[in-house]
Amino acid sequence: MFSAHGVSRAIQDEAKARGFSIFDATCPLVAKVHVEVAKLSKQGYEFLMIGHKGHPEVEGTMGQLSSGIHLVEDEADVERVQPRQTELLAVVTQTTLSVDDAASIMAAIKKRFPNVREPKQQDICYATQNRQDAVKILSRQVDVVIVVGSPTSSNSNRLAELSQRLGTPAYMVDDPSELQAAWIEGHARVGITAGASAPEILVQGVIDKLRALGAVSVQTMSGVEESVQFPLPKGLRLN
Repeated sequence: MFSAHGVSRAIQDEAKARGFSIFDATCPLVAKVHVEVAKLSKQGYEFLMIGHKGHPEVEGTMGQLSSGIHLVEDEADVERVQPRQTELLAVVTQTTLSVDDAASIMAAIKKRFPNVREPKQQDICYATQNRQDAVKILSRQVDVVIVVGSPTSSNSNRLAELSQRLGTPAYMVDDPSELQAAWIEGHARVGITAGASAPEILVQGVIDKLRALGAVSVQTMSGVEESVQFPLPKGLRLN
């Protein structure tokens, strides 16, 4: 099973060579980036990828090519990177980045490489962007923010970082049992958000734990209703 982050060409080829039954669960938004890389590379493009080193999505996207794709994690990397040529240069991004961070790095790229080809559409995942937009509002209305998500989740970490950058303490929990009473002691308003892949049952578990610690009311913040649905991987569909 290929995860939602996607995998490199080398892993795909090895799985086929070993005769595995393959179920490709790559997120369609990530697959779109892979398709763009494959298409433009045939036209002679090199790439700058905005992302975090070691993240599985970054490894999967950069692994679509054997060469000609360069990772930039910040503005300093943009100044150091040395593509072989700049006439045909395109940008792709990790889909779970901080929108603000990606924008600042993109600005640095455009300053150094004015003719760079930008993505036709924003590569940042809609679910990631919606949650970041919500935290910008939420963090100003509460005393502390609890982020439900794995410590290995890029988009969950970006939510905690965003809240802290805006001046509101934030803590991450991957399970209700990790919630510490000391974090909310003396705080009248506690905000809850969750990473894009955190299951609803886990979020509800954290709410129940907060009730057990003394929360008397829970209000749902208005926001964008997400109705996008993706099909199951080929081979797992019921019909």
